[in-house]
Amino acid sequence: MEVQVMQDILGSNDKLAAENKKIFDEYGIFVLNLIGSPGAGKTSLLEKTIGSLKNHLRLAVIEGDLFTSKDADRIADHDVPVIQINTSGGCHLDAMMVKKVLSKLDLQNLDLVIIENVGNLVCPAEFNIGEDTKAVVLSITEGDDKPLKYPLIFKEASAVVLNKIDILPFTNFDMENARHDINCLHPGISIIETSCRTDNGLDQWCSWLRAAAYEKNERMKKNNG
Repeated sequence: MEVQVMQDILGSNDKLAAENKKIFDEYGIFVLNLIGSPGAGKTSLLEKTIGSLKNHLRLAVIEGDLFTSKDADRIADHDVPVIQINTSGGCHLDAMMVKKVLSKLDLQNLDLVIIENVGNLVCPAEFNIGEDTKAVVLSITEGDDKPLKYPLIFKEASAVVLNKIDILPFTNFDMENARHDINCLHPGISIIETSCRTDNGLDQWCSWLRAAAYEKNERMKKNNG
């Protein structure tokens, strides 16, 4: 019975996610679902990303969190549109939550929407919200065992950001093991090492995201033209 209920929930969610995706596609907007544990540095990475890309791409942010608007307040300081979704204890965003806020976005004037999901490596991996792809942020402080302990998100994502590499010497994180495990789970996935404190790797990350957004923007223009 539990399996059937979960199938029903995921099936209903996938239907709504497809509707969200269709809307984003109509406007040629690239949508990234950014996933990571609490404290992985998702919001800091997002702030750096906005600083690098906002003069090249018209972007907006949807912030998912259990309570408070602290992350959204940080993003608002960077002069980009931001919408806060509070799940009131829910461990992930779902397609309906995103669907309800789409009317608050000026979709005609956007190239990129980044959705920062609730801090969690498990549930957000299972729920499509209408994104083009997922990226997962893994902090060095979390340990190199996490890819094998939480494999689904590393299989689902198109990029892995190994964040906080500036403190790598002070941890027992094994970069070689982490990369090996990630590549075993998802051969060919983009693995990007970053530090938001020193800016290491941020150019590579922003180039990856910018290229993905441009590719979709151009493809949708051709399809609609």
